[in-house]
Amino acid sequence: MYSFESRVRYSELAQNRRLSLDSLINYMQDCASFESEELGVGMETLDQRKRTWILNFWQIVIDRYPGMGEKITIGTQGCGCEKMFGYRNFMVTDAAGEFVARANSIWVLMDTEKGRPVIVKPEEAAVYGTAEPILASQAPRKIRIPEGGREQKHFTVEEYHLDTNHHVNNGQYVRMAEPFLPRGEVVRELRVEYKRQARLGDEVVPVVYPVPQGILVALNDEAGRAYALVEYFLEKEK
Repeated sequence: MYSFESRVRYSELAQNRRLSLDSLINYMQDCASFESEELGVGMETLDQRKRTWILNFWQIVIDRYPGMGEKITIGTQGCGCEKMFGYRNFMVTDAAGEFVARANSIWVLMDTEKGRPVIVKPEEAAVYGTAEPILASQAPRKIRIPEGGREQKHFTVEEYHLDTNHHVNNGQYVRMAEPFLPRGEVVRELRVEYKRQARLGDEVVPVVYPVPQGILVALNDEAGRAYALVEYFLEKEK
């Protein structure tokens, strides 16, 4: 288990004065990056090997949203690899050791020169170790699209959406989908399937679908092909 400690900052708060969902995701992504750097397989090493890990799927369960100044610990552990896929857990706990959030994630190892997935070698997998999944109920990595979607206002990918891979950052897709959440509802579980990379200048066409206990937002291109599917499971805000 790799972990680091932090405090919830004002800049990480949503309007309700609680840690925002995209800030929570950023903490998890940072944790995975910190571990890779300490293990000697960080950005520079991957660049030299012409490799990168691309996030394929999130399943995040939120137990509660911490407030301003709270001390939190963000942890991650590898759960093994299979073919081109790498599996990773995340957990965020508070000062009392209670869960704030837990997550499963699936990553794909990519050849950056050829732009396609590659098989994870045993020595590449061994660096991260293998732990038991933290969520007993793991969702399938494919999200089903229901009937009855309603197309929303289109928008364009801007510079601030991009990360060091020059495509839209994982957390930005969630931010793109959040405006369609109904007021008075709290996200208790989030699932995201990343299907294609959106880049600077691409047009994004959001389509919102009702699902049991929540909504699904498909972030599509103009031809109707999904960049990402963002599924929220909700409950009434208390």
